[in-house]
Formats: sequence, C-alpha cells, structure tokens
Amino acid sequence: MADATPRPNRLARQLARLDKLPAPLRRRLRNLALRRAVPFTGTAGLDFVVMTPEKVEIAIANRRRVQNHIQGVHAAAMTLLAETATGMVVGMNVRDDCLPLAKALSVQFKRRTQGDMRAVAHLSAPQRALMQSQDKGEVVVPVTVTDASGEQPIVCEFIWAWVPSTKSAAPQPTRVPA
Repeated sequence: MADATPRPNRLARQLARLDKLPAPLRRRLRNLALRRAVPFTGTAGLDFVVMTPEKVEIAIANRRRVQNHIQGVHAAAMTLLAETATGMVVGMNVRDDCLPLAKALSVQFKRRTQGDMRAVAHLSAPQRALMQSQDKGEVVVPVTVTDASGEQPIVCEFIWAWVPSTKSAAPQPTRVPA
C-alpha cells in the first residue's frame, strides 16, 4: 500500500514541465502532446484548457468536422469531450503503477446545443488520496458540460476504475497429451 498523500504521477510531472513556458506556447504544446498521446482527441480538435490534478477543463469548437445534421456538436463528440475530461483528471492522479479504465458512463441529452462546448471534471481530495493509497478501486467523476449559452445540454456520470498495470503471473493451463 502506498502513502496516502497525493503526489504527482508521470502525466502530471510531464505537464508541469510546460508551466515554465509562456502561456500561449504552453497551451499549444500541451494540446500537441495530448493529441499525439490520444489521437482521436486531435481528430475532434479538443482544446485542453486547464490541466491540474484537481480539475481538467476541455473545450471543443462547433466546427463542421464534429457537427451533427442540425449543425450542433454531435452527441458522440459531446460524450468524447466529457469522457476525455474525466479520464484526464483520473489520469493525472492514478499512481504510475496503475492503469485508469473507464468502467461506466451515463449520458442524458437534455436539449439542443448552442455553439462551442466545454467540459469541466473535478476530483475531490479524498478521491485523489484513494487513488494513491489503493492498488485498485473506482470513483464517480463529476463533470459539467456546458455550451456557449452557459447551459448544460447534457448531464453525464462517469465511473472510472484503476487496476495494477502489471498482470500477476497467472498459472498456465495444464496440457494433457492426447
């Protein structure tokens, strides 16, 4: 069992190195690095606005490549936005010897979207401490998704789990000759 005091993991340490750069360059390089790590986020053009262990904020522009048939942000793109925000905040807190895994999601579509969108995901101090102290577990990660009007066109709940990254040596099945 690890110390319960949250400390920066590999992802948080790598992103912290960018803090020494001027703000416009920092954001551009952060987007480039994260889009290369998760290519689909680059395809959708996600903008990683805020990345801290406590809070992740990601935006998506209402551009043609992510629109639905009524020129709003597509349902899949909205879900990607929320999933990426929750996954990144978990990813910045899970220990280096563990893997984060999306376990469950629930998305309720409440109304038509207007313009660009953003998702903000948070982890509480007890959730962060749990991720440092337990080899495996799960958390419900709150996320708020808003559009240009400031309203929430979708309401989401994401459950993320983490497990040890190395598999224990499982016994090999015995082969019986024919």
